[in-house]
Amino acid sequence: MSCGLGPACEEPGSSQQRSDPIQVLRMLTELNLGNNIFEEVPEQLKYLNSLQKLHLFGNKIATISPTIFDGLEKLTLLNLNNNRLKYLPPEIHRLENLEYMSLNNNQIGSIPKELCSLEKLSELHLSYNCLIMVPEEIGYMTNLRMLCLSRNQIEVLPDGLCKLRKLRILDVAGNRIRVFPTAMEDLLLMGLKELYCEDNPLLQKQPVCAIQEEEMLSLTEMTARFILRELNEKDSVLQTAVKQNQEVGKLLSEKCVCAVCGQAFLTTRLECVCFMHVKQV
Repeated sequence: MSCGLGPACEEPGSSQQRSDPIQVLRMLTELNLGNNIFEEVPEQLKYLNSLQKLHLFGNKIATISPTIFDGLEKLTLLNLNNNRLKYLPPEIHRLENLEYMSLNNNQIGSIPKELCSLEKLSELHLSYNCLIMVPEEIGYMTNLRMLCLSRNQIEVLPDGLCKLRKLRILDVAGNRIRVFPTAMEDLLLMGLKELYCEDNPLLQKQPVCAIQEEEMLSLTEMTARFILRELNEKDSVLQTAVKQNQEVGKLLSEKCVCAVCGQAFLTTRLECVCFMHVKQV
């Protein structure tokens, strides 16, 4: 497809050749080709080595040639919103001066690890795509301040995300995230100001049906707690009794320790109860 940036042509009735349009455009620092009908990024753009801002939103771009990045070392802004991209070539790491990238409303299924090597990137927009995961290497983007990943199919956020010390805005709304990474608190402590996580199945609980009746569970639990407490006492007659009953010994071996009161309990009941000394009863 011709993009209007092609080689020089001769004027009708003239033997002199026009100036090379690429040569004329070499001094451009910003180019807006939005809302056209390009099906791919024009190959000729790689010769515009002074370009700093490139807008290609609202086209029909489905592929990006890896060679397009060869001459765009000075690019700081790239806008490819509203296209038909399904993937990004690994060679995108050559845009080492890129500070702003927006790829909203495409069909991108994964983020290449090479993208995460763009250390100067401060804003990354990938909303309304088909992402199912975020690479662990996202933590290498040390200057990232805004990360927008809303309306994808992401189920898990990587721990590397919590290493982004300069991140101030995180948008993961409309995904399939159930829980956040354990180190998510670190992001808040490092200065995260805005967090958008609506329309996710966060903290979704499934009902669990007990095999035993509730009354029997409570009786078993309370009896076990009393026995476990008494076993800590010296010369307890229960120690001998438990040793002689293997079934009871096996049940008591599954004990845990309550983080609230520090007493032992079985895994069948988790609530903290008040323990009373047997001599006070």
